[in-house]
Order: sequence, then structure tokens, then C-alpha cells
Amino acid sequence: MASEERAPVTETEVEHQFDELDVDAPRVGIVMGSKSDMPLMEKAQAELEERGVRSEIRVMSAHRDPDTVAEYAKNAKLRGLRVIIAGAGLAAALPGVVAAHTDLPVIGVPLTSKTSVAGGLDALLAIAQMPPGVPVACVGVDNARNAAVLAARILDA
Repeated sequence: MASEERAPVTETEVEHQFDELDVDAPRVGIVMGSKSDMPLMEKAQAELEERGVRSEIRVMSAHRDPDTVAEYAKNAKLRGLRVIIAGAGLAAALPGVVAAHTDLPVIGVPLTSKTSVAGGLDALLAIAQMPPGVPVACVGVDNARNAAVLAARILDA
């Protein structure tokens, strides 16, 4: 019996085959610096859920756990994430640190706290004023829902 010779499959063809698979991996990562931010950031998760977008939610501090944040951001794309929403208050370093370790789109949510300056202006400026080469989109103060809407639009683009 003569065996049929098949043309070799290229890496690009294999990648496109995986694009068609519907896996249960989350597409949006939602991170925040403190457990106290959870009620506000859960609004992003609820909005994504309403839109049928899978997400995951984690608490990690850019100041207390910088290695955890870096590992999360570096591995996010490999795990199937396509956008990361990062909520933070005060110095609001989390969105910028995440963006420094991934090429995925990062959406920053400035959050208020009882020690915020001018109703969250400190966090808003910290997130909006990223250095060149470290882009972070920024939504309004405490507006995690808008971050989810923006993430869904990025995924549809």
C-alpha cells in the first residue's frame, strides 16, 4: 500500500485552528490592589457576564506583591486573556505595573478610598499619566462598569 504524503502543517495554520476553538478560559482579567476594592470591581465582572464575556477576578498589590503582579501580567496572554482591567486607589500603581509586564490592553480604574485626595483625583492622575511606552486606558473614578464596556469593545474590534 502506498502511503499518501501530506504537506507539512505550518505553525500559522495551527494557530488559526486554535482560534476557532471555544474554550472556557477567561478573556478579561480583573485585578485590584485590595480586597476592599472588590465591591466596586465586581461591577466590571457583572457587566462582562451580562455581555457573555468570561472573566476572572484577583486581588494583588503592586506594592506588597510586585512579583505576583509581574507573573500574572507576563502569563496573561498565554492563559487566554485578551484585556486586563486594573483597579487601584491612592498611588494607583497597579495598572501601570501590569502594563509594564504585558502587551495586552490594560484599562485602569481609579478608585476612591477614605484617604483619597479630591475624590480620587490622585488615583486618576496616577493612572492617566503613564510614561511613554507604557499605555494604560483610563476610565472615570470608581467606574469599573465602563472599563468592562471598553474591554468588550476591544474584544469585538
